[in-house]
Amino acid sequence: MKKVVVTGSDGQLGRTLREFAPNSKNLLFDFKTSADLDITNEQLVSDLFKNQEYGYCINCAAYTNVEQAEKNPDAAYLVNSEGIKNLALSCKAYQVKLIHISTDYVFDGEKETPYSVEDEPNPINVYGKSKLKGEEYIRKTLPNHFIVRTSWLYSKKYGHNFYRTILRKALEGDNLRVTDNQKGCPTNTETLAKFIIDDILRGKKPYGTYHCTDGVPMTWYDFAQKILNENGLSDKANLVLDRNYRTFARRPKNSVLS
Repeated sequence: MKKVVVTGSDGQLGRTLREFAPNSKNLLFDFKTSADLDITNEQLVSDLFKNQEYGYCINCAAYTNVEQAEKNPDAAYLVNSEGIKNLALSCKAYQVKLIHISTDYVFDGEKETPYSVEDEPNPINVYGKSKLKGEEYIRKTLPNHFIVRTSWLYSKKYGHNFYRTILRKALEGDNLRVTDNQKGCPTNTETLAKFIIDDILRGKKPYGTYHCTDGVPMTWYDFAQKILNENGLSDKANLVLDRNYRTFARRPKNSVLS
């Protein structure tokens, strides 16, 4: 029986993993929300790992608010970099295999074709820079690790995300103003959870860096159309293409992952 701790389990991916856990044979999950375990506290992390016999740690804990990260970079770096360093150190000390979730935003978006794991990261916002720093801490500290980058992650059931926001606004009759100036691969948390459980935890993948997405590149406008179509709302909602939409944080134009 493999014992697996999931940090940040109150987020959309953590909650999806929690849903899949009962049907995952020979895996014993220990779910830790951000309130249960503050990964920025090195002593708390060390004490937890010391008193348990974990085989794996799936890190879902992250500072994911891209806009707020620009305004409060210290908070983003504390979680996405220093917190990850703490996890890596404890994983090394107690022989735990770390599975860390990273992001397409480690790339600058200037490439016209999809990004491979061999491409050089060059983040253009604080969120991406803090996540890359976390990756670097892992590679420096822990030989046995899995870094899984994903793109435009959403759950249909859990959390605050683009999918649920578009659906809610459409049902409320709001006008939907959506941009098409970015391209990525929207990825369902169920896809990522299955990859982690079926491929990594089952021992089918060697250590290293992976890209996991649903594999269909589209803009935010395309994605909004898809959400409306699959929920039978395309004729009832007013979707408007807004090419003047701007965000405080710079975003990569193309963050499609191969």
